[in-house]
Amino acid sequence: MIDVLLGLQWGDEGKGKIVDYLAERYDIIARFQGGPNAGHTLYLDGNKVVLHTIPSGVFQQHCLNLIGNGVVIDPVTLQNEISKIKPICPGLLERLFVSQRAHLILPTHRALDAASEAAKGDDKIGSTLKGIGPAYMDKTGRNGLRVGDILSKNFKDKYDKLTQKHLQLLGQYSSVVDWKQWEQPFFEAIEMMRSLQIVNGEYWLDNHVHNGKKVLAEGAQGSMLDIDFGTYPFVTSSNTIAAGVCNGLGVAPSRIGEVYGITKAYCTRVGGGPFPTELSDETGEALRAAGAEFGATTGRPRRCGWIDLVALRYAVMLSGVTKLIITKADVLDNFNPIKAAVSYLADGKETKEFPYDVCDKEIAPVYESFAGWAQPVSSCERYEDLPQVFKDYCRFVENYLHTKIAFISNGTGRNQLLTVS
Repeated sequence: MIDVLLGLQWGDEGKGKIVDYLAERYDIIARFQGGPNAGHTLYLDGNKVVLHTIPSGVFQQHCLNLIGNGVVIDPVTLQNEISKIKPICPGLLERLFVSQRAHLILPTHRALDAASEAAKGDDKIGSTLKGIGPAYMDKTGRNGLRVGDILSKNFKDKYDKLTQKHLQLLGQYSSVVDWKQWEQPFFEAIEMMRSLQIVNGEYWLDNHVHNGKKVLAEGAQGSMLDIDFGTYPFVTSSNTIAAGVCNGLGVAPSRIGEVYGITKAYCTRVGGGPFPTELSDETGEALRAAGAEFGATTGRPRRCGWIDLVALRYAVMLSGVTKLIITKADVLDNFNPIKAAVSYLADGKETKEFPYDVCDKEIAPVYESFAGWAQPVSSCERYEDLPQVFKDYCRFVENYLHTKIAFISNGTGRNQLLTVS
């Protein structure tokens, strides 16, 4: 079976730490979607490491790591990531595999991303400007270049043909970055990629599963950024829910086992788009400061607010989450009261369903308040040691979501993860 781990909010839920922890139980960690806009943060011996493309099981010596076909790869980002990780992970390249069907991000994809976002003016969607959207557009438009193409003798011809198409598109924009400066590093990175273990990912994975290997599929971004079910058009370009595993790795739905869903104890979002529980006040600023809420990839300050149980139940439903994980519980130590959105007033009507349109509708959260625990949960080594008011809060969340909490993260340390009894 293939278990799944994914974020249930707008990304930044702490997936990297959780994958790193769970990886001890698995033989293979496989990324199934997204691109280098992902930023999975791990702490190794107190040192912060951020992964953008490489799966988060890379620091487990027994784990193989697959970058699946659903991922779009920036060769330069991947090369830089490998160069940073190799000194602390000498066996990296022996345990890293790349699907030949994964698509490539070209320099002109980045140029198109920047030009398109600039042209939107005040309607920007908050793109990370890494070329991910245009790369996925070429994928669905049947124009893209894939990892397997770099092994072809006529790769350069294919590259030139696609680049010329992009230049025609760039001609309609008034603002275009100097993408030529990125071309030499791109081809140098392509040479590096030719030395990697490029595999037919779906067969590679199928063989390992048949041989009894345990697989954890690692998602990027968050469920509320799903291209179909997220806060469209302020979404990413791929399917971030559990269904994305099937076409992002080439596995059958019947192979899916446990689904781990991760949520912060509060809520954050980077960039534009609707955010019903956002706090644009001192409490929001205090959450940002306490949680060090700045993007691992972009460095942008994250918007902060109370946990949104309406959106969370929607995400749990979409992916069939079987095990819930709450991260950053320690951030709320000094907040009192603590609030959770339990319904919305959408154009004046109360609902517990996540609306189709949250961009143009007037959405106001209806909150339930809880007493704060006013003590550091980071010092707790067992779930039983947590304050009773915190455990009461967890029971409320479980009952609302109809899903059991499996783990609670109470700090940044690798071992600061409490198993819920």
